[in-house]
Amino acid sequence: MSFRLSFARRALFAGAVLLSLAARAAEPLTLEEAQRLAVTRSQQVVANEATAAGARRLAQAAGQLPDPVLKVGIDNLPVSGPDRFSLTRDFMTMRRIGIMQELPGADKRRLRAQRAAQDALRLQAERDLLVVNARRDSALAWLDRRYALAQRDVLLRQADEARLQVEAAEASYRGARGSQADVFAARTAVSLIEDKLNQVDTQARNAALMLARWLGADAQRLPSGSVPWQSTELDKGFTIEHLEDHPALAVAAAQLQAAQLDVALAQAGKRPDWTVEATYSQRGPAYSNMVSVGVSVPLQLDRANRQDQEVGARQAELDAALARYEDLLRSEEAEVSVMLSDWRNGKTRVDRFGASLLPLAQQRTSAALAAYRGGKGELAAVLAARREELELQMQALTVELDTARAWARLNFLTAGHAMATGNGSQP
Repeated sequence: MSFRLSFARRALFAGAVLLSLAARAAEPLTLEEAQRLAVTRSQQVVANEATAAGARRLAQAAGQLPDPVLKVGIDNLPVSGPDRFSLTRDFMTMRRIGIMQELPGADKRRLRAQRAAQDALRLQAERDLLVVNARRDSALAWLDRRYALAQRDVLLRQADEARLQVEAAEASYRGARGSQADVFAARTAVSLIEDKLNQVDTQARNAALMLARWLGADAQRLPSGSVPWQSTELDKGFTIEHLEDHPALAVAAAQLQAAQLDVALAQAGKRPDWTVEATYSQRGPAYSNMVSVGVSVPLQLDRANRQDQEVGARQAELDAALARYEDLLRSEEAEVSVMLSDWRNGKTRVDRFGASLLPLAQQRTSAALAAYRGGKGELAAVLAARREELELQMQALTVELDTARAWARLNFLTAGHAMATGNGSQP
């Protein structure tokens, strides 16, 4: 009996889990949730955060003095004669213990700590860049799937109408009111729509696969919710200041600052580090013990070919970092300007499709269908009108998708950019 109860409990639990998963899969997936899941599940972000935590610890250690060195040894141990291997009988034999400490300058230790801290800041900027990429790429995949499914709905409606047109053409042919060519033309229209359906299904499936790279199983949930692609803060006036928080530029700026610190460290290397040392030496009981104190200073006798060359190399690296930063700044400025132009042009085209092109295509189809039903037109004209209307509907969704993609690239330039709400569009 207990076994049956245990089995029943496990079965009930498994059923509850399956029901929970099914309910989860049935929930719609909004753009905001897709982006949130993409960031929280990104292993690149997790790895970067761990590396940054390690860099912050290294920054704390870099500013400390080096560990002191304990020195233990035996000096002048005889290895021959009557006193060989004796530690006490020869007056020169000493058992020695001492300590040695390297003393780099305070400025040099401060610069080393700043250099290590700069690595942590660079990693933080790289983390922000990973977040931006995750939000942007997941948004693009979500949009691709959303609009592919919208195109699929259009094609399914057109396919139903086309099949009805096939039935009408066949009935007309049987009643000697139409030609067999009309039947073949109607069937061809259905086949063309089915072919487009296959293409759109592939696009939707590929978009889901790209989305699964960020979301896992949640990528199979149906996208839902409006997308405010019709507005962006950059439309109010784009300036170079908008790029100051761009994570790619923040990474380049951190590398530039690190190069500046490398130059300062190389210049500080011209000042040699001192080393102090103290030793206590014990001899045999018949002799006095001794204390030794010393200071070591490297002699930079060939500074022109060593230290000066290192400073020159670091300065060249700084010049390269500065050039890369300025080039990236110009590149990002041009890229954002192009995306902004594409977005504005896309908005104009979407408005044109909605205001004139699609209504005119629908009116032409209605007129051709009315003429055909009244015996004053041909089926070929109806099919051509429907085909053009379908192409325009598909093209309108493609233009809107391209515009929404440009909006996504503009709207998620920085990690801290909050998604705007308002004028949304429902494809």
